[in-house]
Amino acid sequence: MDTSSPDRVQKAGGCRVGPDGGTDLPFFRRLVEEGVSRRRGRTETVQINLGRICNQSCTHCHVNAGPKRAESMERDTARRVTDLLERSPGVGTVDLTGGAPELNPWFRFLVSESKRQGKQVIDRCNLTVFFEKGQEDLAPFLREHEVEVVASLPCYTQENVDRQRGRGVFAKSVRALRELNRLGYGREGTGLDLSLVYNPGGPGLPPSTEDLEEAYRTRLLEDHGIVFTRLLTLTNVPIHRFRARLLRRGELEEYRRLLRESFNPVAAEGVMCRTLVSVGWDGMLYDCDFNQMLELPLGGRPRTIHDVESFDAIDGGEVAFGEHCFACTAGAGSSCTGAIV
Repeated sequence: MDTSSPDRVQKAGGCRVGPDGGTDLPFFRRLVEEGVSRRRGRTETVQINLGRICNQSCTHCHVNAGPKRAESMERDTARRVTDLLERSPGVGTVDLTGGAPELNPWFRFLVSESKRQGKQVIDRCNLTVFFEKGQEDLAPFLREHEVEVVASLPCYTQENVDRQRGRGVFAKSVRALRELNRLGYGREGTGLDLSLVYNPGGPGLPPSTEDLEEAYRTRLLEDHGIVFTRLLTLTNVPIHRFRARLLRRGELEEYRRLLRESFNPVAAEGVMCRTLVSVGWDGMLYDCDFNQMLELPLGGRPRTIHDVESFDAIDGGEVAFGEHCFACTAGAGSSCTGAIV
């Protein structure tokens, strides 16, 4: 990554260092003022980013993923991750993300090994990947291993989805969801969870999850015969591709102000970095996927999967925060499991 990027956040001597070189970031200061803990709890989820390769180039993507990216987790890294998972009985969930994680050649190995160890496995799926070459049997594979599918669908209308994610994405997404429904996903009594993910199309906070979920259920069922388990609402983090878009439109500072003014200390207590550790495609460790994209290492001290004996050993450390963290604590909050409060 270009070290001159305004997205970059670094650590120096244990101090949080922002893009302006200051060591007193507003977010960290706000946590202190509100008396909010700055330390991790017990690690329950390991989120593994398998790389930047993706068959889509979404406008809100904080990963800058796309078809032309080359970063991808290799065999030895994947094997080391599964070894650490085996030594981590406190970890109950393995969360696979990307890019499009399914395009990594070790995706199915990670799924199989994690399930063999008794872990819950989540696939963060863009839905259109089902129609890529070599992925014809992906949906049955996920069904066979009872993988929870968390699928991106930022709206229930074609116009809005295609605007964010590319022409033709909505139609393919509908086809994929129908196939998942056919296999039992999203249907009561099957145990096959199918969550849909909403994120705003522009610089605003998500609306009420309850109200929006009702609209999703009604429209998707009436228009397409689709059912699902739950809706997750996520706030866009102003980094990388989404930040660049806001900057071009002159909306970046206004959006940052909105996030700061919407800070919710209750949401701050429940942010995902308290119970999650993020593993990069190259084996580096981070407090969350957003910190990974900003190259802000776990607790501010660079460590890899070869520097720890288990993921359980990471419990209790201090979290590395930055200005971007206001996105996760704005309003109802935002985490990989949706709104926090």
